[in-house]
Amino acid sequence: MNCFQVCIFLVFTFATLTFGHEDDDGPASYKFEYGVHDPKTGDKKFHTENRDGHVVKGSYSLDEPDGTKRIVEYTADKKNGFQAVVKRIGDASHPAHYAKGSEQTAGDAESHVGKTHWGSN
Repeated sequence: MNCFQVCIFLVFTFATLTFGHEDDDGPASYKFEYGVHDPKTGDKKFHTENRDGHVVKGSYSLDEPDGTKRIVEYTADKKNGFQAVVKRIGDASHPAHYAKGSEQTAGDAESHVGKTHWGSN
């Protein structure tokens, strides 16, 4: 090997050691939360979560279309995995009458087959 090749080898070796993989600084920690309340669409939900080391805890809630509220509280860790407790508050309400299949006509239906999400064919 000539001197030039040795110098190039040393430069790349040094660059690899300097700019190589950084060690993990340990378990992550974070916290977030958000909420949505849109009276126009009826969308109402909330979510919060935090992580401290290897343990994640959180909860979310949303108003269901049937009038009930769903609340989910969860934890996740290495020992127990993902564990969730789901609660439903309120009584579900549904329309009193649903049409039988024979009472519906093809004219009542709308097809989106062949349309892109831009609304054109």
